[in-house]
Amino acid sequence: MAKVLVLYYSSYGHLSQMADAVAEGARSAGAEVDILRVPETAPAEVAKAAGFKSDHTHPVIDNVEKLAEYDAIVVGSPTRFGRVSSQLASFLDQAGGLWFRGALNGKVGAAFTSTASQHGGQETTLFSIITNLLHFGMTVVGLDYGFQGQMGLDEIKGGSPYGATTLADGDGSRQPSAVELDGARYQGKRVAETAAKLFG
Repeated sequence: MAKVLVLYYSSYGHLSQMADAVAEGARSAGAEVDILRVPETAPAEVAKAAGFKSDHTHPVIDNVEKLAEYDAIVVGSPTRFGRVSSQLASFLDQAGGLWFRGALNGKVGAAFTSTASQHGGQETTLFSIITNLLHFGMTVVGLDYGFQGQMGLDEIKGGSPYGATTLADGDGSRQPSAVELDGARYQGKRVAETAAKLFG
C-alpha cells in the first residue's frame, strides 16, 4: 500500500477543499493518505486583517524530515504573483538536508493550485512547485488528459496537464467546482497508482 502525503498551504480554504479531493482520489486507489498543511508565517494581526481562514481541519506539519516517510507527496499552493506562496516556499526551503541525502529521490510528486482569475498564474505556479519536486529527485505526475473534464469551454474551470487547479475570484467568493474537485480526485488517484507501481 502506497503512503501518500497531501501537503498544502491555504489562506482562504480553497486549497483545503482541493486537498481533501486529492486525498479522496488517492484513497480510492488503495493508498494510505495524510493531509497536512504548512505553518502560517504571516503575523497573526496581518492574517486576521486579511480574513485568512483560521478554523483549519488539517494539522500543521511539524518537521520537514517527515516528507521522507512517504512514497508520494502532492503539494498545493495558491499563486503569489505567478509562483508559490511564501509560506510553502519557506517550508520547502528547509529541505536542504533531505535533498543532500537524496531522501526523496524516486518518490512520486504532484502539484495543485488556486488563482483568482483564469490567467492569474496557474501554470507558472504549478511549475514553481514542480521545479522543487524535480530538484528533490521526484517523479512528477500531472493531470493527464484521461481526465476529460479539463477540456471544453462549456463553463469556467481550472485544470491543466501540469496539475489540478481551481479559480477563487478576486474576493475569494468562488469555491472549487464539481469539475475542479473531480480533477483533483483524478490526479490523486493517478499519484497513488503510480506510487503503488513503483513501491508496491
